[in-house]
Amino acid sequence: MEKITLGVIFGNRDFFPSHLVSTARKDIAAVFEELNLDAVILDEKETVFGSVENYQHSKACAELFAANRDRIDGILVVLPNFGDEKGIADAIKLSGLRVPIMVQAYPDDTELFDVANRRDAYCGKISVCNNLRQYGYAYTLTDLHTVHPSEDSFKKDLYRFSRVCKVVRKLENVRLGSVGARPQAFNTVRYSEKLLQEAGITVITADLSEIMGEAGRMKDSDAPVKAKLDDIRAYLPANGVPSDAVVRMAKFGAALDSWMKEFDVQATALQCWNSVQKNFGINVCTLMSMMSESLMPSACEVDVTGVLSMYSLQLATGKPAALVDWNNNYKKDPDKCVLFHCGNWAKSFYEEARMEYANILATTLGQENTYGAINGNVAAGPMSFARVSTDDSYGIIRAYVGDGAFTDDPLDTFGSRAVVQIPGLQDLMKYVCKNGFEHHAAITPALSSEILAEAFETYKGWDVYKHS
Repeated sequence: MEKITLGVIFGNRDFFPSHLVSTARKDIAAVFEELNLDAVILDEKETVFGSVENYQHSKACAELFAANRDRIDGILVVLPNFGDEKGIADAIKLSGLRVPIMVQAYPDDTELFDVANRRDAYCGKISVCNNLRQYGYAYTLTDLHTVHPSEDSFKKDLYRFSRVCKVVRKLENVRLGSVGARPQAFNTVRYSEKLLQEAGITVITADLSEIMGEAGRMKDSDAPVKAKLDDIRAYLPANGVPSDAVVRMAKFGAALDSWMKEFDVQATALQCWNSVQKNFGINVCTLMSMMSESLMPSACEVDVTGVLSMYSLQLATGKPAALVDWNNNYKKDPDKCVLFHCGNWAKSFYEEARMEYANILATTLGQENTYGAINGNVAAGPMSFARVSTDDSYGIIRAYVGDGAFTDDPLDTFGSRAVVQIPGLQDLMKYVCKNGFEHHAAITPALSSEILAEAFETYKGWDVYKHS
């Protein structure tokens, strides 16, 4: 996994004990090593233990950060004592960086409350945050106002913050592929490409005929086709699936891979029905599943903001994401429901899975044209969900996020499916319906709502509802 790098500023006040900075450097180095983070920090010989306590120190720190601007994903402000709030804010301003910032303050030991050991970081943190706000910077706080870096609470704070940095950094320049027109009846997946572009998110379009045309010109013996065919056969059991259908999948997949590489596309939203069945005789579900499993998420029904939701969850957790329908109630339990789609979720979601035809689409498009869907049930465990949407009426981007759990409740049906338990589910559904969100949501098998809420609201400036 790609390492996350944080610029670290140790705040210091000249009339407070400076030896606390030296100890703090060791504390932070240990936590960074444990969490596999990289750091950009002033050398301890360049200033007082590498801290920032005046304007000259601010300039030195800023120059270091500016020289590493392509590496730095976020900034951690550490207050071993009260710190110099103006020096910290100036260092960030002079660096030119606009990245997430987290402020940590050390707790005092009331048994060591003498001049040589007293910190006053409790108060200093308030002053630092006041200055950051004056300078126009958004920032993140630790759960506890003061916390020692060795405590589990801080390690959780720092891990969450590192993932927030990942989400914010990657969303700034992501390129999403929109392949094909949305299904004619699906007004629900309409979105504003201009609002996304304003947020740094670029949409690259392709007509579905471009991909099918390129795939149709490929030969069975072409190297990209043979390689993709091997990948498909190694990915899932396909007993009973006609071999010619699998070869067509391989050709379509090879053509799509080529297009994505040419335009540097990181995630895709595909028209998965019904042109590809009528004109190419396959379902693309398995191909989409393979991309999502490889952390190149792919959403069905040309749901561009749906794949943006998937990509965001993936960045927050480092795990594959899937797009689902909020589909059915589960018995009479108000906090449970069924999630469903024909079958394109990443393989790691399932307890076990196999490739077959799409049961619902086959009723109108023919079984022979719908091979490629995945049949499987999701294993029990933690999950989170997210949905990003453009609200064109108000010219804003909106989102909701939350956590829940996949259950092991029995569900005898077809396709890709899961039973989930979400406390307060009925209130969530009211929110979704009252605010006109799509019937799709993105999910991942890990908890992430706090990460995404912070990334979306604090740093992207989106309107966010965090369900709890």
